[in-house]
Formats: sequence, structure tokens, C-alpha cells
Amino acid sequence: RQPQEFRDRWSKDTLQIIGKDILVPAHGIYWLIMLHAIGFPDAQMPQLLVHGWWNLGGAKMSKSAGNIIDPFVLIEKYSADALRYYLMSDIVTGQDADFSGERLIERYNSDLANNIGNLANRTLNMIGRYLPDRQLRRTEALFESQSPVAGLLHRLSQKEIARSVSYFKRDMDGFDISVANGMPINLTLYCNGVIEEAAPWNLSKQSGTESKTLLASVLYHIAETLRIIAILISPVLPKAAHGIFDQLNWKMELSGGEQRFSLADAEWGRLPDGHVVGKPVPLFPRIEGT
Repeated sequence: RQPQEFRDRWSKDTLQIIGKDILVPAHGIYWLIMLHAIGFPDAQMPQLLVHGWWNLGGAKMSKSAGNIIDPFVLIEKYSADALRYYLMSDIVTGQDADFSGERLIERYNSDLANNIGNLANRTLNMIGRYLPDRQLRRTEALFESQSPVAGLLHRLSQKEIARSVSYFKRDMDGFDISVANGMPINLTLYCNGVIEEAAPWNLSKQSGTESKTLLASVLYHIAETLRIIAILISPVLPKAAHGIFDQLNWKMELSGGEQRFSLADAEWGRLPDGHVVGKPVPLFPRIEGT
């Protein structure tokens, strides 16, 4: 009989992560036989998550071939964020992938620098320029309007956020991390589309009440979506996620009382009316050259 302390540590949700080269027969056959032999029931068999290989030029990396890429050199050259994002986004779980420095730069610049980083920077700059004292104004009255922009904002808060968070959870639970990483990018693209459609720089020049309300609503919606994007990128990019929270002047304890990111906090409307945001700081400086 297994000691209680051991049973408490070995739950039915145990996940064992291995490379594909040691799946059969070692871990896929012999290991499970040994566990059964010492008394583990079927319900306590570990779930196996089998990952593929990072190849170089179509060949497996190995010390004997002399084609090993040092991750610490890559971190020094490109940054930890760039490497983490590339490794978690450019390989499908269970399959092999071919490492490419050019592809790393392309993914980082496209997804992080040009999309998430640019959205955060332009949004916080516009809030500072167009809203008194960098203070967010939350209003729902605009949703009764027939304005195309109001429709986009309504869809963002009522559909796009919930759908993206739901898909993110599904994909992370299924260990499809590269697919899950696409959810915050999709939200970023949607928000950039809203900004282009709304043209806050034009709204700020109009004196009507509806224009001012629409401007404030656009900036609130984008800021709140940035908060949720930070939560979605936090498993892979925790430093950048904290950076977004800092720039939004949003503290962890305001999102659930714990010093960690939680998907439960990725629900719409946590930023309150009157919340004051901080100033923009570059999150993802572009990588130039190779």
C-alpha cells in the first residue's frame, strides 16, 4: 500500500514530459509495467506528453555532429522573450521543427514588436494625449448607437474576449501551446483594426458629446483588452506581461489577490471607471539584422 504522503504527491493528473526518442519501449511500455507491478492502478498512470526535436538544417542536433545551438548565446543576442516566444510558437506539440535564426527574428518582430508592443505603446500614448490626467472613462451607453465603431467595441467586449479566452484555455489544456499563443495575437489585430476604424486622432478634434464619448470608450476598450492580453501571454512571456500590468498601473492584488497571473481574471471589465494608467515603455524593441 502506498504511504499517504506519496499518494498526496502523485495525483491522477500527473504529467510526464519526455522526448519522442525515449517513448518506446522505455516510458511507453516498461515504465508503465513497473508502475503496475508496484501497485499503481490504471487511474494513477501518468499522462505522457511527448515532444519532438528541434533540428538544424533538417538534421537532428547532437554533440557528435557539432551542430548544437547554445540557448544562452541566443538569449544574449536576441533576448529571453524572443527565444521563449519562438520556441513556444514555432513548433507543433509532438512534431519536429527546424530552428532558424531568421524565423526567430521574423516571429518576434511580427507578433511581439509590431503587434502587441505597438498596440500597448500607441494606446497609452493616445490615452495620455486625449484623456485628462490619463484617466480611463468607462461607458456602455454608446452601444445603443448605430455607429460602426460602437458595433466593433460591443463585439470586442461581448464576444471576441470570451471566445479568445475560451480557445486559449482549450488549447493550453490540450498542450497545443503554439495554437494558444495565437489568441492574444488575434485580439491585438482586432484592436488595431478598431483603432484604424475609429481614428481617435480625428475624434479628438471633434467637439460633439458623442465623439468625446466614443473616443473615451475606444481607449477604455483597448486598455482593458491589453490587460487581458497580458494574462494570456504570461505563461510564455511573464516579464512582458508584468510590463503591461505596470504600464496600465494595474496591480496583481487587484486581479484576484494573488501575486500570479490567473486565467480567471481574464474576464471583461476589471479596469474601473476613472482608473489612471501609466506611461508607455517599449516592451519589445525590434531586432534588426541577424
